[in-house]
Amino acid sequence: MKVAIMQPYFFPYIGYFQLINAVDKFVLYDDIEYTKKGWINRNRILVNGVDAYISLPLQNDSDFLTVKERYLASSWGKDKKKISNRIKESYRKAPYFEQSFELIESCLEFNNANLFEFILNSLKETLKFLNIATPIVVSSTIPLSFELKAEDKVIAICKKTHASIYINPIGGISLYNKETFKAQEIKLSFLQSNDIVYSQYKNDFVPWLSIIDVIMFNSVGKAIDLLNSYTLK
Repeated sequence: MKVAIMQPYFFPYIGYFQLINAVDKFVLYDDIEYTKKGWINRNRILVNGVDAYISLPLQNDSDFLTVKERYLASSWGKDKKKISNRIKESYRKAPYFEQSFELIESCLEFNNANLFEFILNSLKETLKFLNIATPIVVSSTIPLSFELKAEDKVIAICKKTHASIYINPIGGISLYNKETFKAQEIKLSFLQSNDIVYSQYKNDFVPWLSIIDVIMFNSVGKAIDLLNSYTLK
């Protein structure tokens, strides 16, 4: 059983979907503290040839609340139109705009202001779009000790989900030790995306933007092929 564990991100980059596609179960944290200036409620798209952020506005609240305790701002009704229009203006001439924008609009119209539920829905809809069948397990449904942190928490989740292999993005290579996992009879691997380049109009290529960018400039079939463009270390 191959398992991966991640925070929820708003329309994340393709490496996130490569990770989901590479495992048998994908555990999504909902009971962790929301962190500012991360990728939970924002990502980057291409605007006039350069990268620019799109962000989900949140209600002002305690910095110590978990992701599942945060909510979209009361201005979301207006703000989602701004996000939609920005994406539309940036990509309306992209070769696969129509089918991609339909997905994005559907996600933005999701009728639940809870931050985690909103992101979970957009992830599930994008997984369907990319024909990824990996089930998502919400972390709070897994009984764990609240005292567990970092590597110990990951190993505990692996055991609860019967993982024999844990795959983490390459960015975690300094955080986790293969021998520590091996001692628990779990193989630790790191997923590193290959260089992915495609035409973005006639601009210089801007890498690692939101999955929005990938599906705007690539057919669904090509995007699915790109899901396998990685190496495990």
